[in-house]
Formats: sequence, C-alpha cells, structure tokens
Amino acid sequence: MYFVYILRCKDSSLYTGIAKDIEKRLKEHSDGSGSKYVRSRLSVKLVYSEKFDSKSSALKREAEIKKMSKADKEKLIKKFI
Repeated sequence: MYFVYILRCKDSSLYTGIAKDIEKRLKEHSDGSGSKYVRSRLSVKLVYSEKFDSKSSALKREAEIKKMSKADKEKLIKKFI
C-alpha cells in the first residue's frame, strides 16, 4: 500500500509526495530529516492523502497533482476536509 499526500508548510506552500508508511514519512518531515524543500519550511501539516495498492498508481497520481495549479490543489484539499 502507498500513499500520495500533500503537506501545507509554514509559508503556506504545498508539498506533494508519496510514502509507503505515511506516519513514518510525516515524522521524518517534522524531524527535519525529510525532503530539503520541507526542511526549510517547517512546520508542516498533513492536509490531503490518498491510498493506492501499487507504487505505480501512486507515482502517476503524484505526477498529476504536481502538475496542478495551487488553486486546483486547494480545491482538492477542500474536498478532502
């Protein structure tokens, strides 16, 4: 099982990623041992996630989300909440 997730960073930017263990990945981001992008924008909050059965499906969805405008990502997040 894989997850695609969106984090809202301290500067209100959005970070999209994938993880097999979302809780572990969120802890890594919060500890500053995740991505460089997030590390420089701590603190972060999980605002969106989707579950997938395969890594391939998760990577495809991650790519789709990353191509979205910030406004479209915000709409996606609002549907999730």
